[in-house]
Amino acid sequence: MKLAPGIAVAAIASMLSGCGIAAVDYGPVRHADYVAAPRCTAQPGAVIDGEALPLFFATTRLPDCRTDDVTLMRHRGEKIRYGRFTAPREVEVAGKKKLRTPMAFQDSGDWWRALQAETDRRQGRVLLYVHGYRETFETTSKDAAQIARMTGFDGPVIEYSWPSQGEVLSYAVDETNMYHDVRNFRDFLKTLAERPWVKEIVVVSHSLGARLVIPAIAFVDRTSSNADSSNISNVILASPDIDRQTFERDIEEEVLSPRRVANNRRMAVYVSHADKALAASRALHGYPRLGSPFCFDPFEAGDLKAKGLPVRCYASAVPGLTVIDTTDVSRGATGHSNFLRSAVACNDFIDVVADKRARPARLATHLAHVFRLVPDPADPKPDDNGICNRLAAVKAP
Repeated sequence: MKLAPGIAVAAIASMLSGCGIAAVDYGPVRHADYVAAPRCTAQPGAVIDGEALPLFFATTRLPDCRTDDVTLMRHRGEKIRYGRFTAPREVEVAGKKKLRTPMAFQDSGDWWRALQAETDRRQGRVLLYVHGYRETFETTSKDAAQIARMTGFDGPVIEYSWPSQGEVLSYAVDETNMYHDVRNFRDFLKTLAERPWVKEIVVVSHSLGARLVIPAIAFVDRTSSNADSSNISNVILASPDIDRQTFERDIEEEVLSPRRVANNRRMAVYVSHADKALAASRALHGYPRLGSPFCFDPFEAGDLKAKGLPVRCYASAVPGLTVIDTTDVSRGATGHSNFLRSAVACNDFIDVVADKRARPARLATHLAHVFRLVPDPADPKPDDNGICNRLAAVKAP
């Protein structure tokens, strides 16, 4: 979820009053006409330049293929499409500068074979990124490319892009489309997890994407021919916009069950008390989100204050779960994307993706499963852009 400065309260008021909510407009073009051109259907055996388009995507967005400048829109597509892409670039369209993602569709069979070839060349590891609310294909591609560049991940990086609207007042629409996409995503994840050449899947979700990822992993655990689903091993939830109490109730039953944890599954959750977007989500839903350590229980808050501890409440301890509090190193207008914006958080994220279990930069708390990230006294003003973006050419919006 991304909210511009000063918009959060107005957006909540609009949503709660039923006014100012962006409706979905079918548009002046038949959706079938968007995909009628042959360029919208990838042909088996078509050559893709893997060096120019090194990253992979799967999407349920409806493409607009009426011109050579193919774009992926906010509407639901009729199927999952596959392709390759690279980081978006700023181009001029009708006299205005816009981000465009160089991309090409690929036949599904060719796509899976290309993914296998890339996986086999590396360590059998795959990173899957699932975005959140208020995103376009360009913004999610930018983030996926940043994750690949920042972490130096030693395997293919896949972006799964569902039809988020990319608009502040379309939160309810995004929730609707996210839930509509649950079956598509869980089937995709199951197919990926069942490939014998995939040895480890690192799943990274941001914001609303957690509500796709958690049930999908549970589905794969229940139904996969890979009985232990042990290759879904490293799950990272950044600023998860999911009900914290629901997460606490359900997580140990399936996704972090003793059996899964014994097979080396672990989960890292990045949270921040300074996250304005999740504060807005809490106001809308009525209960705290997993990604925000807000104390819903005033008695628990009082007890923490009486002990001289920060008044922050986290998900309960579960084997395999680590919570990383980025409040003290928060960056950006909303503090909702610290894992991509804050140098300290980015360095921690890089190590988690690399499966480095020891993180001396973390500060222990009174809870064994919760750690804080704090500014480095030796480097109080780190180069956030240089560390997180690896001097990316495209600026964050």
